[in-house]
Amino acid sequence: MTLPVTVAILPLFILACNRSEAYFYVYYVAKIVAGIFCEGSMHCLSLAYVADQVGTRRRAAAFGLLSGVSAAGFVSGTLTARFLPTSSTFQVAAAVATAGAIYLRAFVPDSGSAVSSFGDDEASCDPLLQDSSSCSCSSATSSSTSSDGELSPRLPPYKGLLPSLPDMVALLTGSLTLSAAATITFFYSLGEHGLQTALLYYLKAQFGYSKDEFANLLLIAGAAGMLSQLTVMPIFAPIVGEEMLLIVGLLGGCTHVFLYGIAWSYWVPYFAAAFVILSAFVHPSIRTNVSKSVGSNEQGIAQGCISGISSFASILAPLIFTPLTAWFLSETKPFNFKGFSIMVAGFCTLISFVISIRMRGGRYGTSEKMSVVQNEEA
Repeated sequence: MTLPVTVAILPLFILACNRSEAYFYVYYVAKIVAGIFCEGSMHCLSLAYVADQVGTRRRAAAFGLLSGVSAAGFVSGTLTARFLPTSSTFQVAAAVATAGAIYLRAFVPDSGSAVSSFGDDEASCDPLLQDSSSCSCSSATSSSTSSDGELSPRLPPYKGLLPSLPDMVALLTGSLTLSAAATITFFYSLGEHGLQTALLYYLKAQFGYSKDEFANLLLIAGAAGMLSQLTVMPIFAPIVGEEMLLIVGLLGGCTHVFLYGIAWSYWVPYFAAAFVILSAFVHPSIRTNVSKSVGSNEQGIAQGCISGISSFASILAPLIFTPLTAWFLSETKPFNFKGFSIMVAGFCTLISFVISIRMRGGRYGTSEKMSVVQNEEA
């Protein structure tokens, strides 16, 4: 985690020194290079670190808190930038990033030596937290099965080389849960980034929104997601489980997007933004499902694969939704429906919702079959 956190400081430091044209181009190059180390990797490594410290039953709540703190940082940074002069923005950003790197090295212990602060009794018998040879749980539980009863995929034995692309594909396709999580991530991220691509142009054409009003809308959505992940999700995750939270979150995400697409008045987008309270459950729930389906030595790789799929969808979304939005906002549109591209994004989210329901039904079916087989053997 130290590498991406430290590298992320460099681009901010460049513009903190000077904001001339030459420094901007240097910043742009440094930002591209830093993105190779930082974009997505910090989040994946943070999730893997939390998975090492938290037992499976409390992992959904912990991932929700982590996402909530991240959302709080986004909201705080946006609000701070509104009140800071432009000349001081990058100086403050570089100082805060440096403070984060110092805090990481000074106060965050390595996962190999840290002690779990979330349920030590749970960690002592958790096959994902301790080696099976030293765990007092049954060998059948600790060796090859995940929390949902299906066989956990495993990478080939470590030989000093990085896992290849076929190894990572095998990891994702070796489990029904991981395959479903990857598919849900792709369609949900495609719809989510498609909405972000089209929303500003749509609101400006439909209701005359300005950039400030759009920024206010983003702040409302960010604050709603932050409060949901910090307060609501830690309460309900242990009660209903991450699978039900995923379904509820995807249902809220569908409603959120469809309301934007059919908005009939100026205030409807603000009402739609409130549904982020539910859609904020989606990413932590997916990450929890993935974390519970792999071993402790595969946490970072599995989370990285999910982030890679999400990043691929974020690249694909502008290529699809930018021309589609421009077409339906132009004079040559085939029919008068300015929110058509947003409705397409909503249908992408709806596909992920349907897959989540089938995943939950398939998991319960698998559990029932295993119970029948165990009863017959007994």
